[in-house]
Amino acid sequence: MKPLFMWAGGKTKMQKHYKPYLPKLFDTYIEPFFGGGAMMIQALKINPKAKVVISDINPSIVNIYSAIKDNIKPFLEELDRLDSVFIPMNKEDRKQYYYTIRSEHAWDAATWSKPYEAARLYFLMKTGFNGIWQINKNTNNRFGTPSGLLNQNTSVYDRQNVLEWHRTLQTTTIMCGDYKDTLVHADENTWVFMDPPYRGGFTTYGVEFNDDCQREVVDNARWLTEEHFSTVWITNRDIEDGFFDEYKTMQQYQFDVVYTAGRRKKTEGGFEAKKAKEILLISSPSLVI
Repeated sequence: MKPLFMWAGGKTKMQKHYKPYLPKLFDTYIEPFFGGGAMMIQALKINPKAKVVISDINPSIVNIYSAIKDNIKPFLEELDRLDSVFIPMNKEDRKQYYYTIRSEHAWDAATWSKPYEAARLYFLMKTGFNGIWQINKNTNNRFGTPSGLLNQNTSVYDRQNVLEWHRTLQTTTIMCGDYKDTLVHADENTWVFMDPPYRGGFTTYGVEFNDDCQREVVDNARWLTEEHFSTVWITNRDIEDGFFDEYKTMQQYQFDVVYTAGRRKKTEGGFEAKKAKEILLISSPSLVI
């Protein structure tokens, strides 16, 4: 199984860095800022029988997962219909088709069924630019990401992967809303993975998440560890302003990364992907026992 869609800030490429620190024992896995779900896939490789609770504040993203879980047949039917129209087109027609679907999603979705809306948004996310989630005023403050390369050959999506997600989600609790609502499911055998919007990030998710919110995430991590003996991971971007210095009681690891989404640095040779540092904070029961 792999993530359903590319997601800016997704953790697929970070797995090689995280591997030495992965928890070995947990009965419950909670991911409150779900996005593309790369870490849930890793968690289920460690413990395929783990109880899983996922959540995201973005109702449109949650609707995709809910449709795949509960309404797979109409979801796939609409997706296949879109696919059958899109694939034979040349690139210019594909681009026009993308923006037609995006406009309809922006202005007409109130009359659509939830699986129909989910399929159409999923199509846009699979053909949009580089996993970016962008909302615009001219798209009714809904999904407004520009089209991507539009160079798919045989299909926009991997049907077997969607079906595998359908099977996995049958035993998964899906929530939508404030990340704190998921934390009531934590106990001493829980791994909580929190990946809030990054400080100084280039991607907007339609929500405001300032430094007070970031501190609240860390405070909740400490509480989960001290009161429930949960293992909590927090990831973020370190913009090297000393923000994380006050959290030295947590295990901290830094990784050099290259962002392929968002703004690129202009150089004499052209535009280069932006280099950055990601930080991983781990709050573990071993720190409080």
